[in-house]
Amino acid sequence: MRALSRLIPLGLVVLVFFALASPKVQSAAPVRLAYLQNDLHHLALWVALDKGFFRDEGVEVTIAGVFRAGSEVAGALGAGQLDMAYLGEAPATIAAARGSAHIRVVAQANTEGSALVALPTGAVAGIGDLPGKTVAVPGLSSVQEVLLLKALASRGIPAASVNVVVLGAPEMIPALRAGQIDAFVAWEPYPSRAVLSGAGRIVSDSAAIWPNHPCCVLAADKAFLDARPAEAAAVARAHARATAFIREHPDEAAAVAVKYTGASPAEAAAAIKNVRYDAAINVEGEREYLRLLTQLGFIQTKDPDKFLDDFLDTAARAPGAR
Repeated sequence: MRALSRLIPLGLVVLVFFALASPKVQSAAPVRLAYLQNDLHHLALWVALDKGFFRDEGVEVTIAGVFRAGSEVAGALGAGQLDMAYLGEAPATIAAARGSAHIRVVAQANTEGSALVALPTGAVAGIGDLPGKTVAVPGLSSVQEVLLLKALASRGIPAASVNVVVLGAPEMIPALRAGQIDAFVAWEPYPSRAVLSGAGRIVSDSAAIWPNHPCCVLAADKAFLDARPAEAAAVARAHARATAFIREHPDEAAAVAVKYTGASPAEAAAAIKNVRYDAAINVEGEREYLRLLTQLGFIQTKDPDKFLDDFLDTAARAPGAR
């Protein structure tokens, strides 16, 4: 598979693996899925819905929730309200490490695709200007908060010197314009929207803070995986197919994004270019999350290798895992 992956796009490698590994199935009941509000990182889900990829795989899905933060999604998974969901890798890791949700990652959704945004002519010209400033993140323990803390730590800036507040991503641009915050860290399409509307400028994209960092994942409740493995695999196959579609047909994927995010065509097209869509789980990236989240005091993991084996689905990890 490694030799093949150098010749064929990774999304196709993943898709071929799932197609060979599992037959198509018929759902006994709809698979309950959820995602984050207007988060372009979850575009593969919307493409799979729009293009009928779930139907092609013989699995019926229903959207059981649209949430504002990954911690809310993890909470719903832990409460048994969802079977599978798209959410940030940081909140998923924290929930699994703390035991508040028994979940397993079955696929990557994306890497990179977030940014630190400030006013075009404001006082924040770089990360070094953040001490004493108010910076909004979409949720505590979110990927975006972790990126902010990593950026501060890399420059020796104490986290306590920055006033970090939680704000829904749709509220960030109005708050920036009103002077209620000095900057925000958000997922696409909000950074692109801020730039195109003249409301903000990108101080640092997440690729500069942590190159190729894992961001969002497709995760499943372990009880659901044990009880209905064929349907979980069918959802993963549809996800891999949709991920490949985004990479091969970005213009059509942008049109789908407009439907689900309310972004303008220009915003969607610009935002997609800043996100790397990839279905293969980034194992080494998750290992770095474990290190960071432990260092930040969010979690404790005595045996990182065992955690990785429990948290990352081995079947999904086999093709193209890094």
